[in-house]
Formats: sequence, C-alpha cells, structure tokens
Amino acid sequence: METVNHQLNIQKTEHSRLPSEPLHHIPFGRIFSDHIFVATYDNGTWEDLKIMPYSNLTMTPAMAVLHYGQAVFEGMKAYKSVTGETLIFRPDANFRRINKSAHRLCMPPIPEEIFMEGLRELIRLDSAWIPESEGSLYIRPLYFATDEFIGLKPSTHYTFIIMSCPVGAYYSEPVKLIVTDKYIRACEGGTGAAKCAGNYAASLLADKEAKALGYDNVIWLDGIHKKYVEECGTMNLAFVIDNVVVTPQLTGTILEGITRDSVLTLFRDQGVKVEERLIPIEEVAEAYDKGILQEAFGMGTAATIAHISKIGYQGRDLILPPISERKYAQSILEQLEAIKTGKVPDPYHWIWKI
Repeated sequence: METVNHQLNIQKTEHSRLPSEPLHHIPFGRIFSDHIFVATYDNGTWEDLKIMPYSNLTMTPAMAVLHYGQAVFEGMKAYKSVTGETLIFRPDANFRRINKSAHRLCMPPIPEEIFMEGLRELIRLDSAWIPESEGSLYIRPLYFATDEFIGLKPSTHYTFIIMSCPVGAYYSEPVKLIVTDKYIRACEGGTGAAKCAGNYAASLLADKEAKALGYDNVIWLDGIHKKYVEECGTMNLAFVIDNVVVTPQLTGTILEGITRDSVLTLFRDQGVKVEERLIPIEEVAEAYDKGILQEAFGMGTAATIAHISKIGYQGRDLILPPISERKYAQSILEQLEAIKTGKVPDPYHWIWKI
C-alpha cells in the first residue's frame, strides 16, 4: 500500500512572465504559467510534494519512460466566473480517470489528497493566468516512470506533475475529418480506454496523412471489423440522425470522455433522445444520403464541442449543414460554457471553486 510523506512546499517565482504574455489571441499549448506542482513516488511512498517555478526537467538517458512508455496524462480547464472566481470543471472525474489509466499501465495510484491539493494550490497561485475575456487555463496532469534501469518491468520510481497554460480555441473553424481503415487505434484488451502517451504517438501518422489530403484529423474505426465508428484523434464523436443523438458506446477501446459524459447528461435531461451503441460507418453514410444526418460533432476537453463540417469516406465527402442550421451541438456548447463560467446554476456539482 502506498504511503504519503505529506508536506507541500511552495517556492514562488521571483519574476512572473505574465506581464510579457498578453492573454488574448492565445495559441493553444505554447505559453505556460509560472509554476508547476511536482510529487515523486519512491518504492511505495509518495514524497517531496512541491510547487516550484516552471522550469526544465533533468533526466537520465536510461529513464524508464523513454524506453517502455509508462506515461499517462489528463486535461482539464479552469475559468474565471463573471464575479471573478476561479472555477475548475470536473477535476474529480479527471482524478478518477488518470488512476484508471495508471492501473492499465501498471503504475501505482495517485492519492486523492496529492492530486487535489496540488491542483488547488497550483491554480490558486497561477489564477492570474486565466484569461478573463476569452479562453481558459488548460491544466495538464502528467504522470511517468523514472527508474534509471533498462529492463522491461514496472518502474519503482515515478514523477507526477501538474502544469498549466492559458489557451484559446483548439479548433478555430469547424473540422474536416476523414475515415481511415488503413490504421487502427485500439483493439479490445488494449489501451484504447486509457489516456496514455503511446495512444497518441500511434495516431500521428494517420493524422499526418489526413492533413496532407486537406482534412484536420481522422475518424477511427474498430480494430476487428473496421466497420464501427470509434473516436477522432482528439475527441469523442456524436452524430444527430433524424433528431437522435447517437454516439459510440464505451466498449473499452475508446476514451471515456468527461466532456462526452457532460454532453450526454445535458441532452438527456432536456428530453433529447440519446443512443450509445455501435455505429456502422455505412449507417452514417446512408443517413447522409437520406438527408437525415443533421449534425456531426466532437466532444473533448481541449475542443469542448467541435462542429464537423465534412467527413471523407470512400472517396467522397459528406458535407454537413452550416452551424446556423444546427440546433443540438451549438445549444449544448453554449450551455456547457455557461455552467463552466458560473453564468448559470450548476445542478450537477461539476464546478469546483478555488
């Protein structure tokens, strides 16, 4: 059982970089806040909890994560409310999911007190980095193996870091996706449901080839039949077919998205019919041909809701209606943003105030 040597040491930066970083028109993931939270795991004990100025890491070429890929991460966002409060959206869900991912990669669980206290104190310290007019503070918990040993076994040493960066929109325009059956993302029994670094590395070639064809990313199909829609490289997916919101069911091969769960909850509570099931890509194409494919959209922390404008499939493009004609995804996007920024009550207890 893991133990915690629990004392959080805070070292504030002497020179904030904030005055030199105007928080408007912010590129995604390029500008980082002043501090990071760091905790280490050593042979059964969590220790050396600290908040320190953002800086480079030192590492050995033998570090286990570089050789065997024991690395998982999360993504969440903090916002400024209309009254100036700092709000974080569903961090408890991120805490549970990073430990599910860690379990799949044979990594010890992160104690809740470490995750939550580190998050709370870090965001309190760097709350001035949250854009007030547009955008949010993207928060990235990162957890990886640090044994200095070249041998295939679970590490006995780990580092857990929380960092943050002010961000604008991940996608500035509706996205264009292409269906791939050349590559697969995950198979049953694999790591598809874990948010581990290797999943994203394995997706990059398909993404590169999609961009060369003029698309923004790919739609993955299942790894056995190459028939059923799974997810996009950065988001869970949903379609509105004849006024029904249809999304792939969680079979263990796709990520259990927190935004996905939030969106489906809102839809159901408003009386919209929602189906979580296997979705053959041919069904999507046939719905398009019948004129009943009304919308397609992605759901994720970085993108929130991303409208899909075009789906490339078997040499043709399925062109979706303009945003002005869509009533489902845009409405949910506005409702989610209102909850996240405290403009409307939060009946789900999703918001954590710092």
